[in-house]
Amino acid sequence: MRLDIRRIGSIKRGDEMVGNETRVKVVKNKVAPPFKQTEFDIMYGSGISREGEIIDLGVQTAVVDKAGAWYSYDGNRIGQGKDNVREYLKERPELAREIENKVREKLGVALMSAAVSRSAKAAAAPAAPAAAAAASPAPEGEA
Repeated sequence: MRLDIRRIGSIKRGDEMVGNETRVKVVKNKVAPPFKQTEFDIMYGSGISREGEIIDLGVQTAVVDKAGAWYSYDGNRIGQGKDNVREYLKERPELAREIENKVREKLGVALMSAAVSRSAKAAAAPAAPAAAAAASPAPEGEA
């Protein structure tokens, strides 16, 4: 698989650059259809912006309304400008999860449960192999 990764813009807070808008195109792929592309935000120090994706997909699926620079959800304005909305959703993870679940529902993708969060996944990841080993029965003769 060959990917063409390009910076298509910069994300600024005032005069300071805080991230890049990035486009990735699949140029060559032998296991799936080639020539697909996607765009996402990469924030310096934190990686791909999950909240930015929720906003973009929310607008595309009409879960989030955009009028000029203002974003609204469920009739309530949630911010002016994508950067402000991104911060608003970071401060309110339950609202971000609600919007994400509505987007997933519209796209026909599995829903996120309230118990599953990025921090819970990260905390469980290193413990998973140890838990699996503890749960498996000991081979005969080694008990």
